[in-house]
Amino acid sequence: MTPAPLAFLDRAREVAELLARLLLMFITGLGVSLALGALVLLLAAPAQAATADDGAVQQGTLLFRGADGGDPLAAPLLHTDVTLRVSGPIVRAKVVQRFRNPAHDWREGTYVFPLPENAAVDHMRIQVADRVIEGEIQERAQAQATYEKAKAEGKATALVAQERPNIFTTRVANIGPRDEIRVEIEYQHTLDYAVAEGVGRYSLRFPMVVAPRYIPGQVIADEESGAVVGTDAVPDAAAILPPMMLPDEAGPVINPVSLNVYLDAGVPIASVDSPFHRVRVDTLKPSVRRIRLSEGRTPANRDFVLNWTLAAGSAPHATLFVEPGTDRDHALLMLVPPAPGTVGKRLPREVVFIVDTSGSMEGVSIVQAREALAMALTRLDAEDRFNVIEFNSTAAALYTAAQPASRANVGHAVRWVQRLHARGGTEMAGALDLALDGSRDVARVRQIVFLTDGAVGNEAQLFGMIAQRLGDSRLFTVGIGSAPNSHFMRKAAQAGRGSFTYIGKVEEVRARMSELFARLESPVVKGLTVTWPSGARADSTPAPLPDLYLGEPVVVAAAIDRTRGGEVRLSGDSGDIRWTSSLALDAANPGEGIGVLWARRKIDHWMDTLADGADEAAVREKVLALALEFRLMSQFTSFVAVDKTPARSADARLKSGAVPGLLPAGWSPSGVYGELPQGATDTRWHLLLGALALAAFFLTRTPRVRQLTMKG
Repeated sequence: MTPAPLAFLDRAREVAELLARLLLMFITGLGVSLALGALVLLLAAPAQAATADDGAVQQGTLLFRGADGGDPLAAPLLHTDVTLRVSGPIVRAKVVQRFRNPAHDWREGTYVFPLPENAAVDHMRIQVADRVIEGEIQERAQAQATYEKAKAEGKATALVAQERPNIFTTRVANIGPRDEIRVEIEYQHTLDYAVAEGVGRYSLRFPMVVAPRYIPGQVIADEESGAVVGTDAVPDAAAILPPMMLPDEAGPVINPVSLNVYLDAGVPIASVDSPFHRVRVDTLKPSVRRIRLSEGRTPANRDFVLNWTLAAGSAPHATLFVEPGTDRDHALLMLVPPAPGTVGKRLPREVVFIVDTSGSMEGVSIVQAREALAMALTRLDAEDRFNVIEFNSTAAALYTAAQPASRANVGHAVRWVQRLHARGGTEMAGALDLALDGSRDVARVRQIVFLTDGAVGNEAQLFGMIAQRLGDSRLFTVGIGSAPNSHFMRKAAQAGRGSFTYIGKVEEVRARMSELFARLESPVVKGLTVTWPSGARADSTPAPLPDLYLGEPVVVAAAIDRTRGGEVRLSGDSGDIRWTSSLALDAANPGEGIGVLWARRKIDHWMDTLADGADEAAVREKVLALALEFRLMSQFTSFVAVDKTPARSADARLKSGAVPGLLPAGWSPSGVYGELPQGATDTRWHLLLGALALAAFFLTRTPRVRQLTMKG
């Protein structure tokens, strides 16, 4: 053999070895990239794509598929009818959910839906054909067992449970082919009321959609099924995250809602306004209106809001309702402190603005937030100090410390705000940590204004943080978007001894922010006390009463001993001004369901003590006793109804599916899901990490970079 052929063979062998190495490097690198991609889909809760039974990725469903998941194609159709009856400051509601099975097999459906965060749910029933079955209130575990037993026996049954004060789950089993089961839920609550420029305005909000929630923490899977159920920070995440239809998948009448309001204000009404839905308003009397949706029904993709103002001179400064009872009466007191004739010079303020720039704020929400924040900055006085904090997956402050509100500083801050855009996760804790430093300054009033949609699942953790670090600050929340998490917004403001403002569209920014800052710039009413008639013991809530800004109402619910007459007296201080107001019990308006409202508030009070380290077993015992006495839905009680007549035979298969919700109006799918589904962690960042890891694999084949490591 000549040297030339040997050299050729050696060269060919080297080329073959190089090609083999390159192929191995490519396959290994591809494996690393795919593994990282799989890790991305696991970590990016809550808005992850879920894998269906056939292994195909279903767009618009979530990793946490919600309440048993099941086959999305097996979900029954849903229509919701809502009737709201308003009497003064109280609304009584009936929500009828009609689950219809369009198929020839038997179905079970699960529906995650919102109600007002202060709703006292006290009735539930189901209708199967011509039979009406009243629901029973039971301890949560017992109600679950009752439902599962009836489901297994082929009986039509429904279970309604509370997952959060504003998130509920309805499960309906054994819906026959082409049949329908109606689930009726009744609740009541008090209305929001405010006085602006001497005009009283009531506001009613009916939530229609559970927005996707940001779920932090390490994923927890069920030991038996392997299904993801939550995280160490939010163990019940699966229960509050329904599957979600993207806008291009959903028709205009998916989960349609019809809505009727009968409004009796008790005094002449000046105007009625529905800012987000077209309505027909019929005037029955000067104080009575009937309101209906103009189109008859609407997609369940944004909250319904109804505002009405009262005729000049009709705004109530004091209202008292009493519901007689057997052993004790229940009273509801609403009082608006009068504004003083002259207001002394206010203390200078330090205002910290927190703005949410997470992915869920993409679209119209971030526009509303920028507009609101820019307006708030321009209202600062030269003597004030301020700072701005933005947060998404991380939190960052504009300045290292609060700066004087000079024209130059405010202008710089406004330009910075106008460049904000939405991306990433919703790590609120970091922003609260920067803002709530626990400091006290007797020379200044420290106020924190928090603009967010509140789309988080770890509410309890954040409430505890606010309570522990508040110091002498006051926290005011501003809800942004079509479906803010009102439970978080209102409770965060309560824990922060502030108030909650809702902005649903850009056109409302100026009016709502002006009202908020008019309150923030007014004197504070402190030392509020309520005195009940002599000798009448009273268990009232809230206790202690909060600080108030002038023009804000205080609403007190109480259980009091039976008494014959006497006065209820409320008093407080605002600087050098001392005011007192009283109402006679004999002159009180008759009320219905006041005891239920008191019990619901009392349950909220006991649940709030958990954030302060109260014993969970003791709290559970108190809540359970009160909820069972008043037949109330709570964290520890559920409603269950069972048709006694078996319908489905033992050999007929039951298919289960979760009813999908709609993405809230104005939300951007790319902001929530990204190019791949996006949530707790920014998926695009993970994709970049995967690409870098793949590149690093090739680079580490040379000695020069063998010592390099990556940090995620």
